[in-house]
Amino acid sequence: MKRRTLLSATGAALAGATLLRPATASAAPGDGYVMAYFTESPSMTAANYGLHLAVSSDGLNWTPLNQNRPVATPTLGSRGLRDPFVLRKQNGGFVVLATDLNGTDWNYQSQYLHVWDSADLRTFTGYRLLKVHSLATHAWAPEAYWDAGRGQYAVVYSAVTGGRNVLMVNYTSDFVTASAPQTFFDPGYDAIDGSFVSVNGVNYMYFKNNTNSTLLGTRSTTLNPGSFSIHTAAIGPGRGVEAPQIVKSHTANTWYLWGDTWSPNGRFFCWQTSNVAGGTWSLLNDRAYTQPLNSKHPGIAPVTSAELTALTSAWGLPTWNRIKSYNFPDRYVRHGNNVARIDPYPFEPYQDQLWTLVPGLADPAGVSFRSVNYPDRYLRHYDYTIRLAANDGTSAFRGDATFYRTAGLADSSWTSFRSYNFPDRYLRHYDYLLRIDPLTSSSPATDRQDATFRIGY
Repeated sequence: MKRRTLLSATGAALAGATLLRPATASAAPGDGYVMAYFTESPSMTAANYGLHLAVSSDGLNWTPLNQNRPVATPTLGSRGLRDPFVLRKQNGGFVVLATDLNGTDWNYQSQYLHVWDSADLRTFTGYRLLKVHSLATHAWAPEAYWDAGRGQYAVVYSAVTGGRNVLMVNYTSDFVTASAPQTFFDPGYDAIDGSFVSVNGVNYMYFKNNTNSTLLGTRSTTLNPGSFSIHTAAIGPGRGVEAPQIVKSHTANTWYLWGDTWSPNGRFFCWQTSNVAGGTWSLLNDRAYTQPLNSKHPGIAPVTSAELTALTSAWGLPTWNRIKSYNFPDRYVRHGNNVARIDPYPFEPYQDQLWTLVPGLADPAGVSFRSVNYPDRYLRHYDYTIRLAANDGTSAFRGDATFYRTAGLADSSWTSFRSYNFPDRYLRHYDYLLRIDPLTSSSPATDRQDATFRIGY
């Protein structure tokens, strides 16, 4: 039941934010972000407890790297990780920390953290375990920051003492050995998942109240253990949430607070504010963001534009896409029993939402949607309803399976799809089922929204 956030620094100084880490360069509009995570899905068919990475140019919409496969896999301890965290070190390189836990055995008690060094997040070296305590308890959800006053890194994680989880801290200069642990933050109830940021000289820590699965913000003018006090009201989306993670926009005075629901059936939520000191956050509509497929417990770090390009080049973009509904943005296009529909994320089989967009079968200027898990089948219309069917080689099939991309009818930054052989009709959902219908300038706004989608990952 725990998940952890990773708010790492990239060495980019974000307008007014020190991020408790070295600032080696100023953030620019072309810069981006990297997210570390592990994967799970409702039936756990996607469960993988290796280190996954995704990238984003805006900190909201994410592209998985390496086909959403791990870029590094633990071979020590439990041979699995949760809650990965990335920190840019003082020398400009990175360190990756993670919980030592392979799966969901919450009774597993590891006194160690997984650790990798990396110059560029394209190669990972020096893999090892870091012992942080000798207690009969776990070490969950590590995050680290540079404490300039001490001249050392602080490693903060959750462990049980006094019968409940508190946030503990060790200090280290090399992530090879660490000082004795001490209590960093104890609110008097079960607390996990501490995540840090510093804005205008004030330090903020967000954490999960593990008794009611909400997020809380604290603040301190120092980084001393015991100095943080509650700063916000409880933050939640109306369901259990954990793994807080704060991201500063590179292009605006806007902050984003991410949270993850704790179950495999979960998903990410995102809030925003222009005033971290005010402590009030507004929940964003799902239309504003897209998490990596099956991702759990995000850890987000700023990177430079050059690093963003290098990561994408090294690990590659997905060979598939997901297609999000505009007016039901928690739903994605999928097939089920060979019927095309939109369903709420997440679902199983998760592969049903993965599509390869290929040149149109009837006209290469158009596009056809080929199923990833049934690669001989395509979306095609039949009596105006959309089905998944095997290509029978006929011209009728090719025409039915071909669409032209247009600017989104409800939002020009999104996409609509016009039928090849019924050019007055567009792909749209109705009662969550896909079909093609005529849409004219007099069509109700809802119909135009039904025919608008986002092609992403």
